[in-house]
Amino acid sequence: MPFRRLLAPLAAMTATVAVGTTGYWFLGGGRWSLFDCAYMTVTTVSTVGFGELVPVSEVPLGRPFTLLLVVTGTVILWWFLGSVTAFLVEGEVLGLGWRRRMTSQLAKIRDHVVVCGAGSTGIHAIRELSQLGTPFVVVDANEAVAHEAARLHGGAAVIGDATHDEVLEQAGIARARGIISALTDDKDNLYVTVTARALNPSLRIVAKAIDLKAEAKLRRAGADSVVSPNAMGGLRMVSEMLRPEVTTFLDTMLRNKEQPLRIAEIPVPVASPWVGRPVSDLGLGARGILLLASRDPAAQGGRFTYSPPDDSIVAGSSVLIVLGQPADVGALSNEVAPG
Repeated sequence: MPFRRLLAPLAAMTATVAVGTTGYWFLGGGRWSLFDCAYMTVTTVSTVGFGELVPVSEVPLGRPFTLLLVVTGTVILWWFLGSVTAFLVEGEVLGLGWRRRMTSQLAKIRDHVVVCGAGSTGIHAIRELSQLGTPFVVVDANEAVAHEAARLHGGAAVIGDATHDEVLEQAGIARARGIISALTDDKDNLYVTVTARALNPSLRIVAKAIDLKAEAKLRRAGADSVVSPNAMGGLRMVSEMLRPEVTTFLDTMLRNKEQPLRIAEIPVPVASPWVGRPVSDLGLGARGILLLASRDPAAQGGRFTYSPPDDSIVAGSSVLIVLGQPADVGALSNEVAPG
């Protein structure tokens, strides 16, 4: 139950005490102090009834006013107490249910991405992972932030400090495909990188760097890639200045919720049924997928071949760079896998 649902009964209870105090003060013509009037109001509304601290029987309308205050005050008091009780009980039950659901998800999740920090940078990574259909786990020390990120984007969540081993283990770091460390402090990202690499040596680690000087340290600590939001922001500003149509095209491509397009990579295993077949035989165009480039580590020093011709032969251990809808690319990735 949202906290705002307590505002109405709380306001009604406050208004009742204020009206009762003011009413007694006016009925007594100022002969009783405001404290005595407030005391009389609270004991009347709460039905404690220690006796008439202020002699209401001595003033006109004193007892009728008290009777009205008892009736209305009691109703409002029970409304307020009922709302508070429901808030506490339902909040505890919902919290217990949420924790059980997260525990169940975390036990089953595999080949996922752990996102440390759901702040101004991490939330964008979470949104993109959700859009691509990639399973992920959010790790954040702020319970409300973790709840909201999981609720909006459908991933699992762990509440805790991502720099602690046990928190990353709870997030399934040993079964994860990668980790994105998007915490607000370079030292924390460095610590997460070292810890994650020790817990899972095969993990792909992408770390955030606020200070460009931290990039070298993060790479030495085990990060596969380091991203600086400040540097990326500067590049984006230049693109907006010099290539506005290109940036508009890319933004439209990324933000179209009905037909989202993404540039993706499709690794081709050595045992894939695609190996030895020409590109024209794959039927990528019929699937609405555009082949942008390919990279064969064994040919030409591993350089990219842009817009490969139709007669190009797909090699084992190569990587195809394609443009298409996430669902179509996902289906293609399943097809390229060995049977």
